[in-house]
Amino acid sequence: MLRGLIIQACFAVLIFGNFAPVGAAELPDPATVKPTQVLTVPSYCEGIVFDHQGRGYISWGKTITQFTPDGKHQVWAETGAPNGHKILADGTHLVCDASQHAVLHLSADGKMLPHASHQCDGKPLRGPNDLTLDTPHGGFYFTDPGDSGKDNPIGTVHYVDAKGVTHHVDGGLAYPNGIVLTPDGNRLYVGESQHNRVWVYDVQGPGKVSERRLFANLPVKDEQAGQIDNQPDGMCLDQAGNLYVAHYGMKQVQVLDPTGKLVARYPGGNLTTSNVAFGGPNHNQLFITGALGDAENRGGLFRLDLNVPGLKILPKR
Repeated sequence: MLRGLIIQACFAVLIFGNFAPVGAAELPDPATVKPTQVLTVPSYCEGIVFDHQGRGYISWGKTITQFTPDGKHQVWAETGAPNGHKILADGTHLVCDASQHAVLHLSADGKMLPHASHQCDGKPLRGPNDLTLDTPHGGFYFTDPGDSGKDNPIGTVHYVDAKGVTHHVDGGLAYPNGIVLTPDGNRLYVGESQHNRVWVYDVQGPGKVSERRLFANLPVKDEQAGQIDNQPDGMCLDQAGNLYVAHYGMKQVQVLDPTGKLVARYPGGNLTTSNVAFGGPNHNQLFITGALGDAENRGGLFRLDLNVPGLKILPKR
């Protein structure tokens, strides 16, 4: 019960930023967009997020690194296998960690608090991957792809309510990965990595959704162009409702409008593009994680200066 009260208090003071339609025509031409390398880390990285002070965080190996937009960085925490990451209004953090089979709850200075979720219906979680906040209702959704794939489609989607109780939302997925809830709470997007597609659910209440339906099939790899795979990974939204999908193995970020139409394909800097988040002083730069490629397996953080207003989650002051 204490864990649930902590989570509820964290969410109660969050509000979403403005969500105003902006036409796809205002997206910059991909031919004019060039990735800028911000920093590198020793291995493949993901789980990018920004806190209320504009500091960023990325996960690699056992480590979460904190960085500033100019590339200065330091180790913030070591958890085991950190991945998807969100920050709450009180400065505490939620982090998916497959090695701990849990969604972790960390203090503002990286110290471990009681887990936010470690089981559902009495069964342990397999390997949580990514999460999205349901701010108005004090909960969050997360994906658990552990041990799933095309030949073993046992991946699941879960919801943790304001009391800290974990609920089963959907199953039968071949590696559910990135997950995003729209700020009006009406739509939930989930990427299914092993089938190179994105699903959408109509949200009927906290943790209650309609049957999933196909939102988009994503482009397929072109090996002659050096692309090695085509799996949707982390995702985020801009203020127009466009969905930005880190496309693993494609060295690209795919942008889908609210109808599921592919409206832009931006260079990702990293070959194994893993996650995306808006940040920067004006919250209009897209930051991208992944690894640099086969020849050099260091993790890389890149920035696209899109000048597109990203969707914000702001603390209520």
